[in-house]
Amino acid sequence: MAARVLIQMDDFNLSEEIAALRANDKRVGAVCGFIGTVRDRNDGLSVSSMELEHYPGMTEKAIEAMIDEACVRFDIFAARVIHRVGLLQPLDQVVMVAVTSAHRGESFKACEFLMDYLKTQAPFWKKEQTPEGARWVDARVTDDAALARWGISAPNA
Repeated sequence: MAARVLIQMDDFNLSEEIAALRANDKRVGAVCGFIGTVRDRNDGLSVSSMELEHYPGMTEKAIEAMIDEACVRFDIFAARVIHRVGLLQPLDQVVMVAVTSAHRGESFKACEFLMDYLKTQAPFWKKEQTPEGARWVDARVTDDAALARWGISAPNA
């Protein structure tokens, strides 16, 4: 079985990843996926590029734990998260979350759960290049409503 979590500099192919996730599993009746891409604007400023950093080992372990939690909370068969790091340009793919299950509802919920986690808790650091120069942006955007929906407390709450 392929790794459930990949942190990489290289781009990924959605079709190949989905095919690998559901390969030879006749139970799968639903696949839900999310792809996040680099925008050319953030907080009202133009963004020419973005650089993402992480702590190797720690980031993968944290995301693996949330996939384990998704498997407990939802009736899913498999999940895969790919998150890119390094220098990225507008339109580049940044993140993929894909989940399989027997029925769409469980896949949708698990996919949204994992994305909410990635946006609020995953240990990534982001630097954007803007017309005003480089700026570090907390990639772990605090979204208390997203966390509360899943019964997760915000850090330092």
